[in-house]
Amino acid sequence: MIIRCENCKTAFNLDENRTNKPNFKARCSKCQHVFNVCRPFWTHEIPFLNLSAAMENRGLDNIISVSNQKGGVAKTSTCLNLGLSLSLLKKRVLLVDFDVQSNLTVSLGYPNTHSFYEVLQGNRNDLSKMIIDTRYENLRLLPSNENMVLLNKKYFGMTNFEYILRDRLNLIKQEYDYIIIDTPPSIEFFTLNALTASHLAIIPSQCEYLSAHGVNRVVKIIDLIKAKTNPGIDYRILITMYDGASPSSKLIYTKLSDRFKEKTFRTKIDFDVKVKESQIMNMPVACYNRQSSAAAQYMNLAREILSYRKNENIAGL
Repeated sequence: MIIRCENCKTAFNLDENRTNKPNFKARCSKCQHVFNVCRPFWTHEIPFLNLSAAMENRGLDNIISVSNQKGGVAKTSTCLNLGLSLSLLKKRVLLVDFDVQSNLTVSLGYPNTHSFYEVLQGNRNDLSKMIIDTRYENLRLLPSNENMVLLNKKYFGMTNFEYILRDRLNLIKQEYDYIIIDTPPSIEFFTLNALTASHLAIIPSQCEYLSAHGVNRVVKIIDLIKAKTNPGIDYRILITMYDGASPSSKLIYTKLSDRFKEKTFRTKIDFDVKVKESQIMNMPVACYNRQSSAAAQYMNLAREILSYRKNENIAGL
């Protein structure tokens, strides 16, 4: 490892085996200046499995990311309530909290738990030991915690970093009918990994100008992902927190529908105070109030997604 004295600028070739600490102090043998040294993270430290296998869809189309660069558009609510709705339709569902904020994990009542970061730090390939059985039948969770921020610092920008999540989901995705990934409101390590792993990106959007503008930006990113790392990905726009009494909401909905046409879900999620109340109770809205409009609409969304897959048996309730 090459280090350089910050005082006299002399360069030295330091034997990396002399210490395994990520940060340490060194003394310059020329000017005797003491300075801090940070061990770099090398590309070969990325814990890949089989890249050739990771780059293939293998005919499976069960991984969904929920993504938008704008916050407050109901990404986490969509993950939770869509996942619960699919589980009520007798589908085996894994929710993946791939957001440093851990909102999905907290929404299910599991603060202060482990995360995907601990999987990599423990040199594990199998996610199974980190997955939690929730209190809802057929619904499981790969949680998040504050340590997830270290993944972005450690791996973002390294060669093929986009495949780290997909690598491991490939090992378990046959155990689930659907895997749904919650992403942060930014395009970096987490979102790029999630989109590379997914066959479908759901883009939630309110019918307001800034949210609609965010849709265009996410679509451009998905087009780049499709060209570079995941040619099998598609996307659909989901209108959330819709206010049918608002002329501006109606106008923006019409413009989005015209702009994206077949890429917009038929189902809309109306603004429903029961969703916010259910969040306070750490519950999906269908479990908090089965008769709420949002509960029915998320169930309709689940059925619409099931209808996209051939030979899918849609269970009745």
